Amino acid sequence: MQKHPTPPQSISSPWRRRLIVTGIIVGSGSLIWSQLPKGSYPTDLSRIGQGQAVLVLAMDSNYLAGASVMNLLNDLRPSYADSVHFLVASLALPDGQAFAIQHQASDGTVVLFDANGQRVALLHTPQTQDELRRALREAFGP
Repeated sequence: MQKHPTPPQSISSPWRRRLIVTGIIVGSGSLIWSQLPKGSYPTDLSRIGQGQAVLVLAMDSNYLAGASVMNLLNDLRPSYADSVHFLVASLALPDGQAFAIQHQASDGTVVLFDANGQRVALLHTPQTQDELRRALREAFGP
């Protein structure tokens, strides 16, 4: 009877497992974080007509147009932050749905209001920052 040596069993180090699991968790968390919308927009539509100009983005989180327009607005927002409130009308909420019906808005629609709450512009899914900048300039000045 001939004895064959058994191959050494590969015992993975507990540290190695922890590093791999930590790497997977950190990688997954980073991916999820990068997909979140940039910037925070209030949803308080009662700010319309309260003495300051307002830009409202109608947005439905189930579609991409609103998120695309929000990305365009993120770069313009700092230039107008002192004079214009930037809001989101969430089409998933009752007040956002009522807003959409009243202003014929859908996902990605931008509605501009003057300080008195009068609608001064409506843009259905603007495609460029220049289009948004031009509408803001025409409605609210430089």
